[in-house]
Amino acid sequence: MIDGLKKVSKKSKLFFICGNRDYLIDKQFSKKTNVTLLPDHELIKLGKEFAIILHGDTLCTDDKKYQRFRKFSRCWISKKAYLLFPKILKDYIFKYVRKKSEYDKNFKVESIMDVNENSVQKLFNEFKHPPIMIHGHTHRPKIHHYKFNGINSKRWVLSDWYKSGSFLLWKNGKLKNIKI
Repeated sequence: MIDGLKKVSKKSKLFFICGNRDYLIDKQFSKKTNVTLLPDHELIKLGKEFAIILHGDTLCTDDKKYQRFRKFSRCWISKKAYLLFPKILKDYIFKYVRKKSEYDKNFKVESIMDVNENSVQKLFNEFKHPPIMIHGHTHRPKIHHYKFNGINSKRWVLSDWYKSGSFLLWKNGKLKNIKI
């Protein structure tokens, strides 16, 4: 994967936002792949429009248990400690956390695992109401429409990649969802 990313990065500029499972990605990965790491929320320009891009898990603020895990797993000391463990222990911890996460989903109300609309509005406000927000994480593909202070905005939610994938294409001043 590293070699593939390095090869593509010679032809195109690549960017990466860490999600809920790749929080150990760091500057070393960036150097090896020539991929630019972005913060949790980034304002980008698409043609003449601005868009906020993010993984999406930071908007799921009603899931208190996940947000605590997110904070813990991204703490520098947690990362350092984890990386010091032998591979067999790291594999066990990874499998345990993944299994527990899947198990816990069975007992969570569906709405808890979706974005909190107040968090969405807060992020739009923080970035001065750009017309576009793009994220995944919830895997509930849809275009949500908002109006803040007379400004129209759209929140594009990307699908997962389990059975098939999709991506957004910016062409002729518009976003289009392409399914593959």
